[in-house]
Amino acid sequence: MAEAVSRHIAFSPPDITEEDISEVVEALRSGWITTGPRTKQFERDLVTFTGAAGVATFSSATAALECALHALGIGPGDEVITSAYTYTASCSCICHVGATPVLCDTAPSSFEMDYDRLPSLVTERTRAIIPVDIAGRMVDYDRLTAALESASSRWKPANAAQARFTRPVIIADGAHSLGATYHGRASGSVADFTAFSFHAVKNLTTAEGGALAWREGAADSDELYHELMLLSLHGQSKDALAKDRAGAWEYDIAFPGYKCNMTDLQAALGLTQLRRYPALMARRHEIIRQYEAGLAALDVETLAHAGDVSGGSFQSSGHLMLTRLKGKSLGFRNQLIERMAAAGVAANVHYKPLPLLTAYRNMGFDIADFPCALAQYENEVTLPLHTLLTDDDVALVLDTLKRAYADLEAEGVR
Repeated sequence: MAEAVSRHIAFSPPDITEEDISEVVEALRSGWITTGPRTKQFERDLVTFTGAAGVATFSSATAALECALHALGIGPGDEVITSAYTYTASCSCICHVGATPVLCDTAPSSFEMDYDRLPSLVTERTRAIIPVDIAGRMVDYDRLTAALESASSRWKPANAAQARFTRPVIIADGAHSLGATYHGRASGSVADFTAFSFHAVKNLTTAEGGALAWREGAADSDELYHELMLLSLHGQSKDALAKDRAGAWEYDIAFPGYKCNMTDLQAALGLTQLRRYPALMARRHEIIRQYEAGLAALDVETLAHAGDVSGGSFQSSGHLMLTRLKGKSLGFRNQLIERMAAAGVAANVHYKPLPLLTAYRNMGFDIADFPCALAQYENEVTLPLHTLLTDDDVALVLDTLKRAYADLEAEGVR
């Protein structure tokens, strides 16, 4: 008879407090539930938090990435490079603007793109690269920039926005990395542009939502912000807040834009979440240390969330607990997740490489061309990591994993 499950450990529930709820209720009572004063305050607070030159908010990180590509004039005939090891959003935004996605394999035993291979993928049509700060750890931006600069002879900017750069523009998929640092600089101030996600499973949530940050010198901040606001609201010259002033109904449509603006209800949640975000990250790193200590006796490899790289230090946002079961097969990994689920512990996988997915196979991508990404995927398991976990919960996750691991080995599963 199967053992009864007494506790359930969810994979990534949102951490919502009474302060969060009160702020959203106050927004509802204020009369401003679309883009309004709270949205603008949230953007200002994000500028302060990240050290970015500017921040614009959107309905999702995907919308932020797509609007960044549009603002740079990237479209049909252009190429944009991204990682083969990522969620579809890093690549679908390239397709949405009509550009051609180019995938780069990961380096051996790494979740980051192969920086040695990257220059060979740059052509005269390459306009940008979308690196992925997976699990909240920022990529090695020094090596990334050096790799792109080594191919700068093939850099052909197509317009004034691109001519600010001496190599393809770096638009980071920082969906996981709000609060992370690289060589003492915060995510949002390192890459030319960085898109953040505030989806329900992220460290900081607005239920749905995202933002685009840009570093000093990447653009004229006022002009870029104005264009991004046009892109997010049908190309309309005034949002609801601007039109609310007496006699200010008049507006224009500069171009047929999108509808992907953030609302004040979302921003209200973001404001309170951001105020306590340092404490949330600190707790995540406490949990990571407990996992690392508890996994030390197993033949597994975890992604480092702090350390040194390229002559400087880094610290992640502590978003995901990526764990590789060294020497184990895809079948072992899948059965481990199933057995943990049966015992009440939810685990996950981050991510299926894009060439394994129907949409990208149909574009002609073949997983055989991305052996390192496939090897990373086949034995990766992501453990629950969120601020609702107690120390006892972490111990239960570890015990459940170890028992499932030992049982599978005893049964001869490899």
